[in-house]
Amino acid sequence: MEQKHDVFWNIEYLRDSEGGDLCCSLLYPQHTDEFSKYPADLCVMTRLLGYVDPSDPCFVAAILTIAFNPLFWNVVARWEQKTRKLSRAFRSPYLACYSLGAVILLLNVLRSHCFTQAMLSQPKMESLDNPTAYRMGLALLGVGSTFVLSSFFALGFTGTFLGDYFGILKEARVTTFPFNVLDNPMYWGSTANYLGWAVMHASPTGLLLTAVVALVYMVAILYEEPFTTQIYQQQASPSHKRS
Repeated sequence: MEQKHDVFWNIEYLRDSEGGDLCCSLLYPQHTDEFSKYPADLCVMTRLLGYVDPSDPCFVAAILTIAFNPLFWNVVARWEQKTRKLSRAFRSPYLACYSLGAVILLLNVLRSHCFTQAMLSQPKMESLDNPTAYRMGLALLGVGSTFVLSSFFALGFTGTFLGDYFGILKEARVTTFPFNVLDNPMYWGSTANYLGWAVMHASPTGLLLTAVVALVYMVAILYEEPFTTQIYQQQASPSHKRS
């Protein structure tokens, strides 16, 4: 029977057989040009949110630590760059940078702990709870760790932990691997680690938190990148070299 539709797709809300959560299934149209105008990830997001309890204390703690960490290190680093109070307090910009780096590492450990606890406190997704998905998550974790560690070795401790805000500059911006592969590999490697960890745990909560991690890092990049570009442009200028 021929059916005519004014709308090229239907969204049917179905009860999930396990938890009673709402999910949706899209009836894909023949008119793919029209369908491309609509958000294709609607079904995925609806299904993920059905597994997540946003009022869970572990989930709230994970969100807070994810949002707080980049905010903390950017605020402190910009404050140091303007006032040099940390360098004066520690009587050395290097010692001040090492101290801030140690605090950032501890905060990242806390963030990872809260991320893991949030995953463990909420249900798994059966479709991800299989050996193939686990191996994919492990591969993501390997790629992410490669980017994070290679970035650290290329930049060194002070380069990784905001040394340029303390006046500790390299001769030029690093362009070797992994910086010749993608920009901000430390951030995207960390995001890949969280994504892999979430897939390995078959955790919709982990996938949602990973999206938050990526969003927060994107905001941090918009805030940090102009300053980093500016200071290395100043260092390369003829007036700076003469001084």
